[in-house]
Amino acid sequence: MTTLPYASSAPGRDEINALPGVSVIEFGTDWCGHCKAAQPLIAEVAADYPEVRHLKIEDGSARPLGRSFRVKLWPTLIFFRDGVEVSRLVRPTQLSLIEEAFEALVQEG
Repeated sequence: MTTLPYASSAPGRDEINALPGVSVIEFGTDWCGHCKAAQPLIAEVAADYPEVRHLKIEDGSARPLGRSFRVKLWPTLIFFRDGVEVSRLVRPTQLSLIEEAFEALVQEG
């Protein structure tokens, strides 16, 4: 299964706050071992939720978007409804936890 790389450019925080509907931002890096390990799980679940906007954003110490969300560990998935954070997963390793987070996001909408 091929997964997309993390985008090196990120939208601004104002753009994230203005996103309509349901979204998930995945913060990480292409070289991160934890990120690589989680990719098949995240991709499998995301494929079942085409209505959820999924942004993969490269993070690091000089990256303002990740800092604005206080991201400390990778990967971090932050789930949004109409630009407002509703939940997050940090270093998910279980398919069921990722499924539950996506399902809760779409069910409450």
